[in-house]
Amino acid sequence: MHSDNSAEIDIEFHGVTKNFDDVVAVDDVSLSVERGSFFSLLGPSGCGKTTSLRLIAGFEQPTAGEVVIGGQAVNGVPAYRRPVNMVFQHYALFPHLSVADNVGYGLRQRSPRPDSQQLAVSVAEALELVRLSGFERRRTWELSGGQQQRVALARALINRPTVLLLDEPLAALDRKLRQEMQIELQTLQRDVGITFVLVTHDQEEALSMSDKICLMLEGRIVQIGGPRELYDEPKNRYVAGFVGKSNIFSGRVVDSSGDIAAIELDSGRVLRGRPPRGGLAPGRNRVANIAVRPELVHISSADDDTDFSADVEASARVKNRIFLGEQTEYLLEAGDLGDILVLVSKHAEGSSGGFSAGDVVKVGWNVSSALALEEGGADAAEQADKSH
Repeated sequence: MHSDNSAEIDIEFHGVTKNFDDVVAVDDVSLSVERGSFFSLLGPSGCGKTTSLRLIAGFEQPTAGEVVIGGQAVNGVPAYRRPVNMVFQHYALFPHLSVADNVGYGLRQRSPRPDSQQLAVSVAEALELVRLSGFERRRTWELSGGQQQRVALARALINRPTVLLLDEPLAALDRKLRQEMQIELQTLQRDVGITFVLVTHDQEEALSMSDKICLMLEGRIVQIGGPRELYDEPKNRYVAGFVGKSNIFSGRVVDSSGDIAAIELDSGRVLRGRPPRGGLAPGRNRVANIAVRPELVHISSADDDTDFSADVEASARVKNRIFLGEQTEYLLEAGDLGDILVLVSKHAEGSSGGFSAGDVVKVGWNVSSALALEEGGADAAEQADKSH
């Protein structure tokens, strides 16, 4: 039942299901996590990502299926006997202990227990790893949120686990510190070379840190892939809407036979886009969607006589403008196309200063920038192939 390349795989789920009474929290999930990778479980509340993490940790046992860590089936193996450590959202540090005592806590519980000199050396190495050398005597309540986060990481890493589990570890931090810690976690993961499994509901966090992302919904896997794959090649509307921002136009299929699919909107306008790998399901008059990322939409002044080369064009009025520093976000009202979101880089706007609310503009995009996607959602959630 195990894959042939199990030596390169740290975690496997084989048809894993977890029920809580009548609630199916994880529904027949199969996946594999490569050794030394940064793997994220992503999705909204209640999608099954935290339960999946707890099944790896040993805090929960599967109702059906098999969990494998490092090539060994661990069903029924308690948490303390698994080669994993976990960093919780609220860190779970001991406020009455110093930083050194917090970090060395796990080692002091071992049998045989390392002597004080060995313990001090191990604690110093762990603190150096997370850039907290010299903080040994501090109390945890004297530290900033980012420093507490690093103490929790040091405490987990000192045991040299096969897998480090991260349960929304950055949720309590402010935006700037969260971004700094994302970089630190990536660097730390590369330095220690062990497998990290992150649970998050924040798609930007998953995109910025992960080698692979497993997007879940209602206990099932919707899509597994690298960040660029999920962003550029979403398999359905749910993925396109959850991972990044998208303009989504819903209609009915009029042609799905070739490399470009055609969707007719309620207004009668036909939009075209590239179907996902494997194409759209055959058949006309089914609900489907055209999705266009806002950074791929062109915008220009309505009276600009220069060539506006786009396969889809429309007149629109600016409803709202948000300056984001390196980009400007426009919300446009475009007649039968409805509202359209556009992201324009600072460089592209140049010295023009952009547009203001109420301005009339031209908006458009090329068919090559548009995707034709099925509805997706819970009914379309499919199990990831083991080759992912």
